[in-house]
Amino acid sequence: METQAPRTAAPASNDAAIDATRGDDAVETWLRPGRFVDSDSPTVQEFAARVVEGASTAREKAVRIYYAVRDGVRYDPYACVFDPDAFLASAIVSMPGAFCVQKAILMAAACRAQAIPCRLGFADVRNHLTSEKLLERMGTDLFVFHGYCELLVDERWVKATPTFNRELCERFGVKPLEFDGSADALFHEFDQRGRRHMEYVRYHGVFADLPFERMVAAMHEAYAGFGREAELGDPKDDRAFAAKA
Repeated sequence: METQAPRTAAPASNDAAIDATRGDDAVETWLRPGRFVDSDSPTVQEFAARVVEGASTAREKAVRIYYAVRDGVRYDPYACVFDPDAFLASAIVSMPGAFCVQKAILMAAACRAQAIPCRLGFADVRNHLTSEKLLERMGTDLFVFHGYCELLVDERWVKATPTFNRELCERFGVKPLEFDGSADALFHEFDQRGRRHMEYVRYHGVFADLPFERMVAAMHEAYAGFGREAELGDPKDDRAFAAKA
């Protein structure tokens, strides 16, 4: 059974969010491993321990995990498949590329492996800087069920989006999202040239684990051309997202 915080029209403030998690039982919800956020997996445990080596505080560990996921796993929207095994953190950790939901899952699992409470947030976002090939395949610039993380650090919930790696941001002329563990790191509304970049359209709430069937249903509703097992295609055919040679 999925554990979901109440849905809101916009992300709750830090103060409001922490009120909903007071008590050991509530915080424990965001620390337990899940089917997809399998933070008890040896591969996730090893990944988390390696990237936080030398860090002494929860904030330092959270920041290191963020950058390890942001830049260590290339953003690849073509990694969006409807195979549940592709959404296990223990599988994502070895993927060369992943899309936003997968990267959020890996970050959440690594945080929990380091005893940092972390939950998954989902929202529909309108992306104005996608590629022509991806727009043609999707039929819209609305990305449903965009994934991000909310972490409990120093008794405050902070939001972090480890989606776009630095190299991809430079390719698109977008300033990379920086995260210091104390302030939210959500997508910028505009790019470096003042063009509209990202709009958060609808929030689905926060979850202890990936609501897989709900995500798949939302994608089928938004992207009518997708078959049940459909994939977006080969990223090598879209130079905007292809791996750097």
